Amino acid sequence: MPIPTLWKIDHACGHTLPRDLSDRPADRRAGFARWLSGRYCTECWKASRDDSRVADTQAWLEGKRKEEQEAADTWARQYEMPPLEGPAKALGWGSRCRHQLVTAAYRSLVAEGVMEETGWSEIEEQARTITRAGWWIDQRDCDSADLPELLAAATDTDRPTENPYL
Repeated sequence: MPIPTLWKIDHACGHTLPRDLSDRPADRRAGFARWLSGRYCTECWKASRDDSRVADTQAWLEGKRKEEQEAADTWARQYEMPPLEGPAKALGWGSRCRHQLVTAAYRSLVAEGVMEETGWSEIEEQARTITRAGWWIDQRDCDSADLPELLAAATDTDRPTENPYL
């Protein structure tokens, strides 16, 4: 007899609901059904969530973003970084990414590394030429020590600007 794909789950909240487990291998369905039976059903789980906790998290995140944005704006003015271009939604995020990446690169290359201030000023000048917010957002997960190479690639005037495969 084939292993069933549709299981009736008696949830911990008291509701019994059918659950399609066909997306799981046959030998894992029973164990997953048992695990589900120890949990509230989706509706009860959503109803039991503490909405104040969610609101507190959102408020904290908004405050954190505001602090980061103020620091990025202050830094951009201090180091004469040009305003970024792009969609309105991306401008703040891009400026925070630029601030975080450039300051981390300075820390790792100059403050803790072997680069001299004169070498850093060239990197800073290259960074000023990148005004597309999306570029900075795309680099947010890069290692800060790679910033010189990333900037060199982005400012390379010899690379083709059109897609050669079209």
